[in-house]
Order: sequence, then structure tokens, then C-alpha cells
Amino acid sequence: MPFMHECLVRLGAWMPFEKAAQFLFEVLGVVVSPATTTRCTEAAGAAYVQLQTEAANQIERMAPPAPPGADQMVISADGAMVPLRQGEWGEARTLAVGEVQVGLAKAGTKEVHTHHITYFSRLVDAKRFEHLTLVEIQRRGLEHSRQVAAVMDGAEWLQSFVDYHCPQAVRILDFPHAAQRLTQVGQALLGEGTPQASQWIGERLHKLKHQGPDQLLNELRQLQAQHPELDLLTENLAYLEKRVLQMNYPHFQQQGWPIGSGMVESGNKLVVEARLKGAGMHWQRANVNPMLGLRNIVCSDRWSIEWPLIARQLRQEARERRQRLREKRRLAKAPPIPPAPAASQQEAPMELIGAPVQQLPQLPKESGSKKPAANHPWRHAPIGRARYAPSKSAKN
Repeated sequence: MPFMHECLVRLGAWMPFEKAAQFLFEVLGVVVSPATTTRCTEAAGAAYVQLQTEAANQIERMAPPAPPGADQMVISADGAMVPLRQGEWGEARTLAVGEVQVGLAKAGTKEVHTHHITYFSRLVDAKRFEHLTLVEIQRRGLEHSRQVAAVMDGAEWLQSFVDYHCPQAVRILDFPHAAQRLTQVGQALLGEGTPQASQWIGERLHKLKHQGPDQLLNELRQLQAQHPELDLLTENLAYLEKRVLQMNYPHFQQQGWPIGSGMVESGNKLVVEARLKGAGMHWQRANVNPMLGLRNIVCSDRWSIEWPLIARQLRQEARERRQRLREKRRLAKAPPIPPAPAASQQEAPMELIGAPVQQLPQLPKESGSKKPAANHPWRHAPIGRARYAPSKSAKN
């Protein structure tokens, strides 16, 4: 039943498979085992992953025009760890794409909201993730948006990601990530957890957010000259100096951009961790992406649009399996192929073809009569005609 199948897969995408099977029975009275729930959910997710992979390949090969995008859009990407079998962990990368809407708060200041957020997640390396996300970038029409901002942390793979998809985007270093670097500096200078460190950190963060990075970086350079032994200070200063253009937070806020990557961090919790990081869960690596694909569409409110495509793909796969099974059975019933002729029965080598054939002696042709000849020994045998011939005395 297609409707029951859809319900089962959708429940399996939201909750553990055992609970999904129990919920289906309690609500609809349909008895399904947890194993069947697992198999159906993962098969549907795998079909969707295949569809999106083929679409990404086609986009890269054909470069079709993208639909119109929103006026002001923002992207953010990050990774979350997923527990795998045999004690391993894998990083599931997630892209969040949203539209920016600027309003006024009660105090009359600008208030930035990000809405219509959609997600794309995969357990792949960074380069593969760049390629696969073409599907979501294309669908949202990012290249036709008037303004795009990329709010990311400072990881190198994220900078490469922005270079690949939208090099013209405004790059913003996630403010909490910059705050984490300043916190490490304050604790190295004044001690971890001390009131002096908390006060120093708070003042510098306020200065960074409302005045920009220039004055703060000058202060850190002076501190680094005074404390060259503090490796943590030197390391974080170099990190912030490399990203100075991404920390102009007063300008970004004036333009109506968010300065935090909260939408992708929330996406990590909602899309990945809420379903794949439960207590006692350990996943086969091959089953992570199918689950992430389903989580993307349920958390992006796109189930009604994407499920018909998944169902069609599942039907196509079922037809192909039946065709392969019929072909296998046909080959099993086919008569065996006769063995190749022995060497003595094979054709003569090419060098012998055309050689003169040795003449054999002609045998005498058999006569048409099957009776023995007159001088044949059989005619003189004791059991022949002479034995029963009448004697001369009898004739007399």
C-alpha cells in the first residue's frame, strides 16, 4: 500500500525504527517489524541520495540556468560528528541556505531574521561535499540573488567552499568563533575563570562588535610583544589577523547581515544529531547518507514535493530487479552449451589445406547377390546340401 509505505518511511526519518513501527501500529493498526521499518526507510533514503547525486552530476555537466533567487540570501556550512560501527566517528557536513529579512526591534534598532532555511547534509569529504551541494545551491537560485553572505567559521575547507559556489559573497567570520579566540587569549593572560579575565574578555568583545577589529588587533600585537612566551596568544593573534576583513562587524550589521552562523549550528542539531546521535546508536557508514537525505527533506518542509520522486525511483529500481531476476532464471533454464570439439575433430591446419590427398587402393565392388559363390567353402561343409542329398543306392 503506497500510503502505508510513505507513512512508515516518514516515521522512520523522524524517530528510531522500533518506535516508528510501534507508532504505526498504535495509530493506523498496521503491524510492521522494526527490521522492515529499517529496510524500507534506508532504501527510500538511498533512492533519494541517488537522485540528488545524478542531479548534481548533470548540473556540473550541463550548467542549466538557475531559478530566480531571493533578494538577500545567506549560506553557512559546518560539520557534526556521527557515531559509526566499531567505535568509529564520521563528520557529517551540513549546508544551510536562508533568506534574510531585516525588521525593527522595539528599541528602534535593526533586527535581522533568517527564514525559509533549507538543509543539505552528507557524510563525505570536503571536495565531494562541494560538488553534491550544487543541487541545493542551484535549486535556491543563489547565483541570481542580488546579495549573498557566507557566515562561516574560519576552517580552510569552508573558504574553498565559498570560492567554488559564490566567490562574490560577503564573507563573515562567525562572531561566536571570533569570541572563542579572544576568550583563549584572555584566559592565557589573566587566568582561566578569574573575574579579571571575564571582564577583559567582555570589554574586548563589545569593542570588536561595535568598533571593528583594528583597535583590538593593535592591542593584541602589543600584548604579544610583552608576552612572547605565550604561544596561545601568538597563535590566536595570527588566526585573527588572517581574517581581519571578515570581522568588520559594525559594517556587516549596518548592511543587515547576520554575524553568527546559528542557522547551521541549529541545523546540525536538528538534522543530524536529533536522529543519528541518540543514546546507543551506531550506524553503518553506508546507511548514514540515506538517513541524512530524508532528514534534509523533513526538516526543510519539502516532503510533499520530494516523496513522489522517491516513490518513482523505488518503482524503477523494483522493475530493474525483477528484470535481472527473470534474466537469471532464463539463463539457468537454457540448454548447456556443447563442449568444443576435440583436437582430432578440429579442422585441419591452414598449411595442410590444398595438399594432395594420398590415393587409397580401390576395393572390389560387392555384387548385387548375397549368395556365396560356387567355390565358397561353405558349399562343401558337412552340413550343407550334400549331406541331405539322396544316395545313389536309393535312386537305384
